[in-house]
Amino acid sequence: QVQLVESGGGSVQPGGSLRLSCEASVTIFSINRMGWYRQAPGKARELVALIISGGFRTDADSVKGRFTISTDNAKNTVYLQMNSLKPEDTAVYYCYVLYNGRAYWGQGTQVTVSS
Repeated sequence: QVQLVESGGGSVQPGGSLRLSCEASVTIFSINRMGWYRQAPGKARELVALIISGGFRTDADSVKGRFTISTDNAKNTVYLQMNSLKPEDTAVYYCYVLYNGRAYWGQGTQVTVSS
């Protein structure tokens, strides 16, 4: 079992920044994949950014150049730095972990971008 604790959501104006955090209850070195998805109202959950063991990183075209995924291995934590936020980034953001072949999800944190 893996517990994920998310923090960092909130409301910002367009152009603002937020940083999301997700702490895992297992060592990050044992995790196969770790990252972030989001789900806007009425839409399917979509990948935002992902780190695969070995360091490979991928992110959605819609966030390239604005969002950065990173980890703090000592804290077993993955971050999502979100800059130049747009109204279309409004969604519930979920931390995701693939561990021993099973997917785990955080509780979700709301990000609202509005003037």
